[in-house]
Amino acid sequence: MAKLHTYTAEITWTGNQGSGTSDYRSYGRAHEVAAEGRPTIPGSADPAFRGDPARWNPEQLLLASIAQCHLLWYLHLCAVNGVVVTDYADRPVGTMAETAEGGHFTEAVLRPRIEVASAEMVEKALALHADAHRACFIASSVNFPVRHEPVVTVAS
Repeated sequence: MAKLHTYTAEITWTGNQGSGTSDYRSYGRAHEVAAEGRPTIPGSADPAFRGDPARWNPEQLLLASIAQCHLLWYLHLCAVNGVVVTDYADRPVGTMAETAEGGHFTEAVLRPRIEVASAEMVEKALALHADAHRACFIASSVNFPVRHEPVVTVAS
């Protein structure tokens, strides 16, 4: 039997500029994402949809969730497989197609740059990305491909 986990959040629209949603241009897309005991995340729409570029948009948060999940699984798998990671940074890219019905992501590409402690670890470090992908809860939950283009270097 699967072990179930439940997550909660509170999303509050803060973009009423006095006339509510009386027309498409009359309201702000500003909102806040909150959860008990955590800092509030300022959210908005993508600037292409009249959003505030200084705030996180849902598309960025989805991409960040995929990359975070992969990072956490990858580090775990490296630790239990004798791969010593000394640095990890990712600059993922997500692509979304806008359609008449709305839109959808067509893919996400993770581009982690990993540093390991020794040259003997490079091959295993590269291979563990496939295992991390299979284990990632978020990547397993989306209906678009998540690709990986890792680069592994050796600490100097």
